[in-house]
Amino acid sequence: MSFYYFVKSLVWYALKPLYRMEVKGEENIPMTGPVIVCANHISNLDPPLVGGSIKRDMYFIAKEELFEKKWLSKLLSSIHVFPIKRGMSDRGALRKALGLLKNDQGLVIFPEGTRSKTGQLGKGLSGVGFFALRSQATVVPCAIIGPYQVGKKVKIVYGKPIDMATFRQEKQDVKAVTEHIMQTIKQLIENNQ
Repeated sequence: MSFYYFVKSLVWYALKPLYRMEVKGEENIPMTGPVIVCANHISNLDPPLVGGSIKRDMYFIAKEELFEKKWLSKLLSSIHVFPIKRGMSDRGALRKALGLLKNDQGLVIFPEGTRSKTGQLGKGLSGVGFFALRSQATVVPCAIIGPYQVGKKVKIVYGKPIDMATFRQEKQDVKAVTEHIMQTIKQLIENNQ
């Protein structure tokens, strides 16, 4: 058993009963090939719970500041998390993410880039559109519906994959693709509240 799988299972089974987790649409995530799961971001618990609810191994992008402490940097790296510099184009992180997708790995992205303080869906950053266009990954929208309060239900809903063929053929810009992905997440939230 890998360390990633061990930590993922431990966190999932510890938190699942606390938040009465309900997961829908897991069948929309392909078990092989490159995949990008795009989710809204309402809590620091989103990454481990999304990762725990997906049966295959996934990789995560996190703000560079989390990697400043050596022990935390080591831990995060061992559970498939890699850093990105916020507010600028981080070529190293972009290359790493595209390399993972090229090697048929899965990537979880929170397109808003930060947690929503209000719980409302924010504006998506263009990175998600860039990855969707520059890879052949299946793009799966994900709605996380809270609130995170002990004893209250948290839902994680995976929608049908977004058809990227037309966007790729027409060489759409990353902004249009990002907006489309965010609209799909918004609809998924509204339809499952």
